[in-house]
Amino acid sequence: MNEKSSKHQVEVLSWEGLGFRPLVEFESWIVALMNWEPRFDLTGIGDIERHNETDEVFVLTHGKSVLFNVGDDGLQVFDMKPGVIYNVTKGTWHSVIGNKDTTWLIVESSSTSRTNTEHRQLSKGEIESLKEQYPSWLT
Repeated sequence: MNEKSSKHQVEVLSWEGLGFRPLVEFESWIVALMNWEPRFDLTGIGDIERHNETDEVFVLTHGKSVLFNVGDDGLQVFDMKPGVIYNVTKGTWHSVIGNKDTTWLIVESSSTSRTNTEHRQLSKGEIESLKEQYPSWLT
């Protein structure tokens, strides 16, 4: 039987690779780092997702990024600020764009999975709206 030690400790964790990597899994939640990869580049925009049962928290740790969502009121773009918490509530279509040195801290439910997450492509109108709202550093 694997049991965790009862002594207190500090785990020091990092992720230098591309993409999403869960680093802490505890009971009903995970903490992950997500580093830039080509799908987060301007040339990769188009795919968005929504988690139908859980929220997802984004924190920009370094680099530059926009977080955008598509809702009943259209498309919104957030020029992310480092250290600010952006909570994407369940059922919200969303994605991020970043530059090559961007890293996000992600906190979400451990139950988030492919079975309760949907993907779709942005429409041409949504892509145009996104481009109109880009911050100056992105164009």
